[in-house]
Amino acid sequence: MRLYVGIGLAAAIAMSLAACSTPGDGQTSRGPTDASSGAGSGGTMRVAIASDPGTLDPTLANTFEARVVFTSFCEKLYDASNSLKIVPQLAADLPKTSADGLTVTIALRSGVKFNDGTAFDASAVKTSLDRHLTLEGSARTRELAAVKSVDVVDPTTLRINLRRPFSPLGAQLADRAGLIMSPTALKKLGKNFGNSPVCVGPFTWAGRTAGSEIKFTKSNDYYDASKVRLRGVTYRIITDDNARAANLQSGDVDVAEQLDSNDIPRLKADSNLTVKDISAISYQGISINIGNTQGIGKPSGTIDTPLGRNPELRKAFEMALDRDAMNEVVYNGANAVDCLPFPMQSEFRPEKPACTPYDPAQAKKLVQASGEKTPIPVDLMIPAGSGADRLAQVIQSMAEKVGFAVRIKPQEFISALAAARAGKFDTFLIGWSGRVDPDGNISDLVTSGGSNNFSGVSDPQLDELATDAAAASATKERAAIYVQTLERLKEIRSNIYLYHDRWFLGFSKEVTGVAYPADGIPRFKSASFTP
Repeated sequence: MRLYVGIGLAAAIAMSLAACSTPGDGQTSRGPTDASSGAGSGGTMRVAIASDPGTLDPTLANTFEARVVFTSFCEKLYDASNSLKIVPQLAADLPKTSADGLTVTIALRSGVKFNDGTAFDASAVKTSLDRHLTLEGSARTRELAAVKSVDVVDPTTLRINLRRPFSPLGAQLADRAGLIMSPTALKKLGKNFGNSPVCVGPFTWAGRTAGSEIKFTKSNDYYDASKVRLRGVTYRIITDDNARAANLQSGDVDVAEQLDSNDIPRLKADSNLTVKDISAISYQGISINIGNTQGIGKPSGTIDTPLGRNPELRKAFEMALDRDAMNEVVYNGANAVDCLPFPMQSEFRPEKPACTPYDPAQAKKLVQASGEKTPIPVDLMIPAGSGADRLAQVIQSMAEKVGFAVRIKPQEFISALAAARAGKFDTFLIGWSGRVDPDGNISDLVTSGGSNNFSGVSDPQLDELATDAAAASATKERAAIYVQTLERLKEIRSNIYLYHDRWFLGFSKEVTGVAYPADGIPRFKSASFTP
């Protein structure tokens, strides 16, 4: 989970930030070419990512950038296609669910090896899933809460026994809950697995420089190695939006993700570059602490702040925000303004969402009716260096006009997440990278005990609705329940949803074969350099 906003500066200033790039090893990233295909073989692709991914232990990881990096070395049972459909990856077929919805059978690929040579089989998958379910501090526990047990049927067949019907299981196994780790490496490294992780993947771990870069080289054990043309992939951590763009233009990196929309006209005008854009499934919003008094996973309490106490004030705060103006001022109108956590592509969205309108006059009346002394203080935590400050300043200006005094509190991203989990915040400007199934945009974020429920929401009605929606199998039935779920969430007002991102991926004209689906995660398995 991370912030996905940015600020554009003048091109001259941006170019001067090229010095912020991570130094390379003095060697070109390009490799020899393969004339028969017209594409370059070999070479190491240097990819600029927007923040430090944190731990690369699949059980513990909880950032979007970790999801980006995992695609290079750690495959899942399933993946999302370009059209956001669930497709097999390490599994050989889609899950088969019993008539009562309580048993799911998964066929696995045969002849697959982990990157340390260990055989991939049902026993290895069970080891990873059991670890996701039981390891202390696991970020996967809630995602797999419906799983009762995992059985090995035979080396290529796995059976998952559920406590209750759970339609989103396939989608969960297409995310970090479906990442499978080498049992040999797990036995050797234990809780230190993230320091030298081993999975099945096109590339294998080659080292990490903290806060700087993460290196991978081509795997000799990968089952689909014939499609892997690169010698390796190096992820460089460049948190400043303008520095990523400048490094791309200077040739210090070959690919740069999450580029600022304000930089796009300049980058598109550069004949040496190509820019792809997608309407992402992610969203940006403001989490309001309404019950997180002791930290995530602990019982919710009463937050003694104006917004924490009063849902009508939270409504006033939302009414003060002009989403359309924010989008124009900060993003040149690139994003999709919305008030729901479901992607615009989702079949589970209501046809006509009832959004809280921009109405500063009514917001003022609600502020006055609250009896709170004005201006009402609101602390807004933002990840420092992420480009969030301009959006925060616009929010500050809009809220001030109706009687709120917003104090912007920048904090380093990983530290901001830690503060949010501990409940040490008032409001938090934060994004969610989005999930293909609606349950992934609801359950873990706004239901009791969710590992990303920063706001400390604990509402029995909301919990029941989320559970019922996940248990239903028919799309129409699930959609009807989600309408009620969204209505209840609107009454609680723990989150203000602002927009869905349009994401931009820039790369050198010499780069080809990079997949960039709507989940916003670039894949480099089939990437190469042109001659």
